[in-house]
Amino acid sequence: MRILLVEDNIALADGLSAILRGTGHAVDVVHDGASANAVTAAESFDLVVLDLNLPEMDGLDVLRAMRARQNQAAVLILTARGTPEERVRGLDLGADDYLIKPFDIAEFEARVRVLLRRQAGLHSATVSFGGLSLDLNSRAFFSGATPLDIPARELGLLEILFMRAGKVVSKEAIIQSLTAFDDDISANAIEQYVSRLRKRLAPHGLTVKTARGIGYYLDKLPTPSSTDAPPPGAATPEAP
Repeated sequence: MRILLVEDNIALADGLSAILRGTGHAVDVVHDGASANAVTAAESFDLVVLDLNLPEMDGLDVLRAMRARQNQAAVLILTARGTPEERVRGLDLGADDYLIKPFDIAEFEARVRVLLRRQAGLHSATVSFGGLSLDLNSRAFFSGATPLDIPARELGLLEILFMRAGKVVSKEAIIQSLTAFDDDISANAIEQYVSRLRKRLAPHGLTVKTARGIGYYLDKLPTPSSTDAPPPGAATPEAP
């Protein structure tokens, strides 16, 4: 998932962005309201973590402008302004959740997971397709009870395709979801990740198919048809 963190406290921003990146998300950070407003107008995010006491433009004004543009990103407000009136105002303007500073990091991580699940239209922490399942809390893939060891970039790509199984995802959308401002992934790199993923997924009955000129989608490998088997009693060729 791609997350925008808007926080003017540099130390807190560094700490929270490190936590989010450590769980595999692409995270962009800005430190003032005007930058947040400009970025959310130009880029797409799954979640915006938004402080309210910001220089240049108040966080609630950023939120108001986002919703006026029909920006549907989930918004988690982080603030020391914790009066009931402030919380009601933020929620009425379109915030999805509200966390008062100081807060527990474990609670922050849990609220982020819930909002990202909700943003994806999911009510369960586990998603299954073919022979694999994805635990959204740990962001780990399993075959039965066995976890799969997948490098970070391929894991991110598989998660994007898995959450939209059967639907085509454009290369541009994949690149945007996998990268932050300071990252650089080419279309050729995506093709390499896809090629490696195909090899990893084949034993689990899945593959990544190409929609030529558009992007990729996750699909199930065809199972051998019963018509492919020799009829009962038919002679089988002898081994040389």
